[in-house]
Amino acid sequence: MVKYPANLDATFSALADPTRRAILARLARGECSVTALAEPFDVSLPAISRHLRVLEKAGLLARRRDGRVHRCRVVTRPLKDAEEWIVRYRQFWEERLEGLAQYLEESRKKKEGR
Repeated sequence: MVKYPANLDATFSALADPTRRAILARLARGECSVTALAEPFDVSLPAISRHLRVLEKAGLLARRRDGRVHRCRVVTRPLKDAEEWIVRYRQFWEERLEGLAQYLEESRKKKEGR
């Protein structure tokens, strides 16, 4: 049985929400305060905080306090783990689809040969 990182489910769960993906996209440009992260969204600051907690729990976000300001940055290791999982399954499905394409082509040629 293939072993996957323990947080893979949490990573995909966190990435399932468009607001959290947008937050990560913003953090990919650099560290940011929670207030600045919340600015473009039409939701309350407590709602943004809940999204940040989900990202933190999944290991996708690190938060530090700078006085009263909470600053966040993206953590890329869980994204790398998710990418490796996706690549492994992409290779699996590409092999299967290539086999299916070959089978269909051989079947077509047999029908034409009759």
